[in-house]
Amino acid sequence: MAEEAHTLKDLNQPPLNTTMMGVLKGAADYHGRELSTPMVFGLSGHAFLINIHTQLCPSGPYCWQRENMKPLIANMGIEMTDLGFFGTGTSEAAKSEVDTKLRAALDAGIPCSLNNLENQLITAYDTESFATAQPWAPKMKFPPATLSFGTWKEFGKRYHVNFYTLKKVEPADRLAAILASLEYGIALHREPAKHSLDGYGVGPDAYDAWIGAVPEHGAKHGNWWNGVVWAECREMAAKYVAEIGDAYPVASDLCARLSKQYEQIGAALRKASDKDMPADEKTTLLKETKALEAATTTTLEQLAAALRAGPAS
Repeated sequence: MAEEAHTLKDLNQPPLNTTMMGVLKGAADYHGRELSTPMVFGLSGHAFLINIHTQLCPSGPYCWQRENMKPLIANMGIEMTDLGFFGTGTSEAAKSEVDTKLRAALDAGIPCSLNNLENQLITAYDTESFATAQPWAPKMKFPPATLSFGTWKEFGKRYHVNFYTLKKVEPADRLAAILASLEYGIALHREPAKHSLDGYGVGPDAYDAWIGAVPEHGAKHGNWWNGVVWAECREMAAKYVAEIGDAYPVASDLCARLSKQYEQIGAALRKASDKDMPADEKTTLLKETKALEAATTTTLEQLAAALRAGPAS
């Protein structure tokens, strides 16, 4: 970048595969929320999500009903406001209008982010462009490190992007926030259609979509990327419920059991990410993991009930 006009110091995006969680972790740290990475995954509900396209394309981690997660993010003390969707052909006037809103937010000390192929924090701007976080640098130069005002040339000829502001607000009571996250996790697997978009499946529908796509698409990049992202989510779910067990002894036994279940699911999804795994083996593994996920959701319901009945003080 040219000489920087404004930078949000100490705003950084960690190298998570689940880049939306990297954005939220960075914003939480910047706002002084003192939330562990598993707590960010858990309180936001993302730890419990799985979303798969019918053709197993790598868009699964980005295309679902994100608006349903906004109240959970607010419970963490972060108000995530969508500035709108913009696609190929957006006028330079419309781009400039968004640029102005983003600069105003940064001037006010409010972190911003974008979601175009990946989620990126917007950490600074100069006279020409925004600085956009590269979570996997220096090992990987993608996604781009800048976004030029007015043209957004770094996106290339085709793009589909949303921009967000991440304002600090008062967090919810911690137990209330935990219960809301568990209820969301349960709903993802009991009422998946309410959280999915056309062509995608959430929860048990995600496993069905993945199983159906394995013969034609199971050896492609999308299989690997979905596998590693959703495995990371379940690995974080295991750590999240373990933290709940530490904080609320009344639920410690349930949390210990639930943590082991999520560890099993995470390991299975990481194994399924292997593009070279034979299709029949992968199909069998995914069917078994779908059944385990269903059993785990029942345990999650039991945990929510135990916490409602009376957590230890």
